[in-house]
Amino acid sequence: MTSRDELVARAVALQPLLREHAARTETDRRVPEEVVEAIARAGLFRLGTPRRYGGHEAGMRTLLEVSAALAEGDGSISWVVSLVNACNWVAGLFPVRAQDDVFGADPDARVTGVLAPTATALAVDGGWRVSGRWYYNSGSWQSTWAVLGVPLADAAGDVVDHAVVLIPREDLKVEDTWFVAGMKGTASNCLVASEAFVPAHRVLSVPAAIAGEFATEYKDEPFYRSGFVPVLALTLVGPQLGLGRAALDHVVANAARKPVANTVHGTQAESVALQMKLAEAALKIETARLHAERTADAIDRAAALGRYPDLADRAHFRAATAWAVQNTLEAIGVLLDIHGAGAFAEANPLQRIWRDANTAGRHALAAPAVGYEVYGKALLGIDDTITPLI
Repeated sequence: MTSRDELVARAVALQPLLREHAARTETDRRVPEEVVEAIARAGLFRLGTPRRYGGHEAGMRTLLEVSAALAEGDGSISWVVSLVNACNWVAGLFPVRAQDDVFGADPDARVTGVLAPTATALAVDGGWRVSGRWYYNSGSWQSTWAVLGVPLADAAGDVVDHAVVLIPREDLKVEDTWFVAGMKGTASNCLVASEAFVPAHRVLSVPAAIAGEFATEYKDEPFYRSGFVPVLALTLVGPQLGLGRAALDHVVANAARKPVANTVHGTQAESVALQMKLAEAALKIETARLHAERTADAIDRAAALGRYPDLADRAHFRAATAWAVQNTLEAIGVLLDIHGAGAFAEANPLQRIWRDANTAGRHALAAPAVGYEVYGKALLGIDDTITPLI
């Protein structure tokens, strides 16, 4: 079994390559193939893949730390790796027959996905006939499979369940729709299915999964009995942590030579006001990391013990996810204030970090208002669910 330290070290070793291709990743709006191949050689697409297929089955804390390390090199690339590993983990919740379809012949399979049920699925003999459009499917060009949300309808057309289904990439079209301000390289395009047949074993009930009822026959694999929504939500935080760290490092490295315009300070490092703001930003990033790591450890610990997190724990996890994202975004904002208008020069990596973090930080699962309301209701014992995604 490859250790967490070794996997993180592999991610750190890739940082120079990621930085080298950062401009091209943005311009091409996708991860360059040589970078994809390097990540695959390092085994970093296998964090969420079961060991039975040669994966690392790494756990939430490892996924968090690896994605943070990658984001110090490039945010878009980290996001794609994070989402692929999360979707590979979802594939590991399906019946073994479906897992064999995905990983049996290809241990490096890359699953991407969208939970939103923006489709139709009608019952047919042996499975379902699925048509739909799914925005925003990060890593669309790199995927070999996709896990996609669908409302399941019976023969009469009545919706009977909300599910995710596994569809091979060759049964899907990609519409190049990802023209955005940040996270440009994630290729979060639209996937399109037209009357794709999905056999019954490639269908997983989302309400059952949220409740911890997974279809995999391997009930003794801890990672695949982790909290469903907590894993998917916390996956979004790793890239934010790395972007925050990269911004902090850049500002610190430049503070000893960059002047404070229109003041007596020859360098930013001489300014007490900026010293205080720098400390504030660093502590916010540390706060985000501590909350994220504690949440990851709690998810992994519960899974190891075979205890599915109850609603109160899951509400706490979702709020902590939002809190980590909020603190990172606030820290990056402070760091740009310190660095000044020069941060927005195209040649300055800070402007890309700012765009990437603020784009990714608006993901629905990271929304602070929802996370805090969910947790507040749980603390008060108010039984008034505003979202099923807890």
